Amino acid sequence: MSSVEMTDISQRLRAARLRPTRQRMALAELLYRQGDRHVTAEQLYDEALRDGVAVSLATVYNCLNQFTRAGLIREVVVDPGRSYFDTNVSQHHHFYHDRTGQLTDIPGEAIRLGDLPAAPDGTRVASAEVIIRLTDAAPLPDSDSQ
Repeated sequence: MSSVEMTDISQRLRAARLRPTRQRMALAELLYRQGDRHVTAEQLYDEALRDGVAVSLATVYNCLNQFTRAGLIREVVVDPGRSYFDTNVSQHHHFYHDRTGQLTDIPGEAIRLGDLPAAPDGTRVASAEVIIRLTDAAPLPDSDSQ
């Protein structure tokens, strides 16, 4: 990654009020170098190890949670205990393929949400996301065998 891009990552972290530590910089560089993407903490941890970044899985989780709270990434919870971190922070939705674990963006305007229920007293709806779960299509019956 060029020094300009590393400077951009440092500026993003500072703008989010996060100190650009060596580990945050390394993990942010891994997150952003491929453009918009979805990654689990475990996947990012494996990438870090392959790139020679000395980091623990706990540190990866801590950084991802800090990046999420700061608005640098979004957490997409697909199942209890299964989250992806999304570098695309724009309002959008997702397809989730249950067999492959692949998460794919759906543009926000592609889904029109109807009337949402009233939020409980003292709260307001901040956002609404749709996750459309996919499964493999059943094979079509073989018409030649009839």
